Amino acid sequence: MTWLRKVPNSRSAPPGLEWWLLRRMPRVLVAGTLLPPALALLARVGGLDPGDLALIDIYAFGLVILHWTLVLTASLACFIVLIMKGPVYRADSYPLPDAEHPAPRGPSGGT
Repeated sequence: MTWLRKVPNSRSAPPGLEWWLLRRMPRVLVAGTLLPPALALLARVGGLDPGDLALIDIYAFGLVILHWTLVLTASLACFIVLIMKGPVYRADSYPLPDAEHPAPRGPSGGT
C-alpha cells in the first residue's frame, strides 16, 4: 500500500534559503556545541573563584542546550519548507459513511 501518490503534472518550487541553511546546520551545530565549553575551559585557565567557575559552567551548559534547541527548530522549519516546495502528493481517499445523504448541520456546527 502506498501512502502518498504524486499528482500528475505537479511542479516543484525552486530551492531557496532553506537549502542554504540546511547545508550549514551541521557546522553551526558543532561550532555552537564546542564554543561555550571552550570558553568555560578558558575561564578555568584564568584562575577564577570556584563559585564563578560553577556559574560559568551552568551558563555554558544552558547555552549549549539553547543552541541545540534553536538548531533543531530552524532545521525543522527548513525541512517543512522543503516538503512544501516539493511536488504535490495525494493521500489515499477513504469512503465517507454519509456520502450519499450528508447529515444536516445545525447552527452550532453539530447535528
